[in-house]
Order: sequence, then C-alpha cells, then structure tokens
Amino acid sequence: MVSLSAVELNPETPTRASIIWLHGLGADGHDFVPIVPELHLPASLGLRLVFPHAPLRSITINQGYTMRAWYDIAAVDLTPREDAAGIRASDALLRDFIQREVLRGIASRRIVLAGFSQGGAMSLYTGLRYPEPLAGILCLSGYLPLAQDLPAEAHPANATVPILMAHGWQDSVIPLRFAEASRDILQGLEYQVEWHVYAMAHGMCAAEIEHISAWLQRVLA
Repeated sequence: MVSLSAVELNPETPTRASIIWLHGLGADGHDFVPIVPELHLPASLGLRLVFPHAPLRSITINQGYTMRAWYDIAAVDLTPREDAAGIRASDALLRDFIQREVLRGIASRRIVLAGFSQGGAMSLYTGLRYPEPLAGILCLSGYLPLAQDLPAEAHPANATVPILMAHGWQDSVIPLRFAEASRDILQGLEYQVEWHVYAMAHGMCAAEIEHISAWLQRVLA
C-alpha cells in the first residue's frame, strides 16, 4: 500500500460519490480546491472531493529541480521518452486512492477520476485500465500517456466510461495537437469522448467550469 496524502473536502450530507482530482506538475493538492465553489454542485450529490499530493521527484526538463509531479518529463515533445516507471508508480498510488474510497463505502461506479495537465494524463491512464467500472474520467489540459500500450492494457470494465476532455487552443505547455491526437486515439478505440476547446492558455476558464459542472451532474446523477 502506497502512503496516501491528500486534501479532502467532505459533504455535510451522507457521502454518495467521490471525485479524486489530481493536480499538475509543480502544484499540490491545494491547487484546485478554490474551483469547488465555482462548480455549484448540488448538495444532493453527497460529494467527497479528494485532492492528492503527488510525490516529490526530480524533473529533467526543469534542470533536475525537485517538485511535486506524477512522473518525470524529459522533453517538450512529451512522448518520445516517456517516464513509464513513474507513470506506473503513480498509477499504483491512484489505485490506492480509489480503493480507499471503495473501503469507505463508495462503489467504483460512483467515483470520478479527474485531473489537470499531468493529473489529467494520469486520470486517463489509470481510469481506462481500472478493472471495475468508474463514473467518469475528466482530463483537463492533458493528454493520453503511453498511448501505444492502451489497446493491450485497457480493461473492458471501462470500455464505455464517460470521458470529458477540455483544452485551451493557446496552450503552450501541452499544445492542443497533443490533446487532439489523444482524443483521436481514444475515439479510434471507440471510447465516447466529450471534447471542448476554449480561448485560453494552460489553465481554466468560466465556460470550462460550467461544462465540467454539467458533465459531473450527468455522470453522477
């Protein structure tokens, strides 16, 4: 069992569903807590939000500087030298968070995996391989890591999982073409992807938050 460390927001009503929301490179679990009130999610969802802290690791593209990250990034091009070992280690960590929610009484089909940037990449990686059905996968300003391995490793339990991908067309950190290529791969494998693009850089905007809220309310209805 991997050590679990996270910021957690619990509902005042009985917990009926959970979102595990992963931050991006160099941030931590506090990063997306301020977004929660802006989602205007109804209390009737009984929603617990879990914001894990990524491990501290040396990041090659940042001159080896140590920061919180789900895996190493070696180059701007992202894919030629992917950190498979780091991705799989974080996959184990995310599975532990899912299992903790299950042990607390939340069925896997009431759990959403969400994330921004690297966190969105990890949500796709783990969610599509997870052996029990999930409520949904939310990938914000992210992409599909180790895409070449997905056809062999995807689990049929999540063959029809709802996926929301959102990206900024001005994103210079993870350029739009990476997200578009990931979307195309997923659609080619017959995943149902809801896709949105916004006039923004590597961040979030009001229209995106509205789309996220509507999507969450649908998949957790």
